[in-house]
Amino acid sequence: MRRRVVNSFNELKGLGNRIINRDFRGNTGQAVKNSTYQIGITIVSKVSALAFTIIIARLLQPELFGLYGLALSTILIFASFSDLGIGITAITFISNNLSENKDSKARGYLEYLLKYKLLLLLLISLALLASSYYISNIFYNKPLFYALLAGIIYIPLIGLTGFFTEVFISMNNFKIGLIKETIFQFLRLILVPLVIILLLGNVNDQLLIASIILILTFSYLLTTLYVSFKLKGSRILKSVKEKINSREKLELKRFVLPLSVTALSGSFFGSIDMMMLGHYIPLTEFLGYYLAAFSLAIAASAILAFSATALLPILSGLKGNQLERGFKKAMSITLLITLSAGIFTYLFAEIIILAYGQDYQIAVPLLKLFSIIVITAPIIALYSTYYISQKKTKEYAALLILSTIINIVLNYVLIVSLLPRGMFAAVMGAGVATVISRIIYLGTLMFFRKRQFSMIKFKNSFNFQEK
Repeated sequence: MRRRVVNSFNELKGLGNRIINRDFRGNTGQAVKNSTYQIGITIVSKVSALAFTIIIARLLQPELFGLYGLALSTILIFASFSDLGIGITAITFISNNLSENKDSKARGYLEYLLKYKLLLLLLISLALLASSYYISNIFYNKPLFYALLAGIIYIPLIGLTGFFTEVFISMNNFKIGLIKETIFQFLRLILVPLVIILLLGNVNDQLLIASIILILTFSYLLTTLYVSFKLKGSRILKSVKEKINSREKLELKRFVLPLSVTALSGSFFGSIDMMMLGHYIPLTEFLGYYLAAFSLAIAASAILAFSATALLPILSGLKGNQLERGFKKAMSITLLITLSAGIFTYLFAEIIILAYGQDYQIAVPLLKLFSIIVITAPIIALYSTYYISQKKTKEYAALLILSTIINIVLNYVLIVSLLPRGMFAAVMGAGVATVISRIIYLGTLMFFRKRQFSMIKFKNSFNFQEK
């Protein structure tokens, strides 16, 4: 253990020296460059998001904050149906072709995937339009109808912004993502609190939450315009399009199909707790307590997981022992940082939760529980990157589906069984279900990756002995 810690510190020191000396040669250098920009993106997005969450949580107070969180979670679940793994597929296939200087083929993949992305965005927006009344007035029985209608415009803009950003990631261009994120975070940090201050107490809850979603939509509109403008002058669109053939389409479908299931499972994995609490808990302030603690944990874990996205284009081109060495380096650094952050979160939960104000002190036990997520989430992100980069999407999808089913079952059992003891007990039950399912998910990812690598080593050894 001591040797691993020393090696991790040495790795961090080496990475720091590369950044200072601007040494971005080779795969390691490219990964460091990507990670440097990704650190910037993460700092801007997650720190700003945390500040944004704290500000609106203080302005709205637990009841309205819980209502806002439920509305946004529901819209994002619908939005996940418009991705279905298309973004990850774009990164993988476009980056592979660009690395082989097949720019025309990369453009063919881009336009083929964009066509399906636009179709999905249209269909999902219409699905939300058709189901908004049922979800708000029957399933939740809460004033969310106008907010869900606002989500009809929100979904296409967040989808296009994400897709265009992922195209730049496939080109190993993280700079555009940093600028895009800065624009979006600046806009919502200024505009949303201003709208809340102007409307709070002057309009009903439905109109207030809907107005927040609309302002977020406007912020995404401006960022979408920026990213699409920059994409027009990119390396891909300057090339002549080469259509992908039937064999390549078949390979694409085989790759994206498991990811489609993964995208849906991942969305439910991250939001099923809020959905079920929204259905069973009548008072939305308890949703606010849950969201406050969960947002802090997710923000911290996302900051620590910056390396996962940056490594995806790099790991896609690595195989064998080279891949294993790169993965182990990333894992040793991530583990050292996440353990420290998780322990810190648990020990100082009472102080950390004060960021939301005294009204949220009841959420301290939840934040202590979610300190486990601070440790596990970045490691899960790294393992997910490994599976996707090596096109092991079927295995990845199967493990995520299994964990999602466990999550749903545990949430139902614990919420329903603990609800007679009080609404906060039910909320704690949802938290326990979320933590347990994530631990199981991480355990299965680790087990099958280790087994896969052992089989490869055995096969290589057997082939060597035969020769």
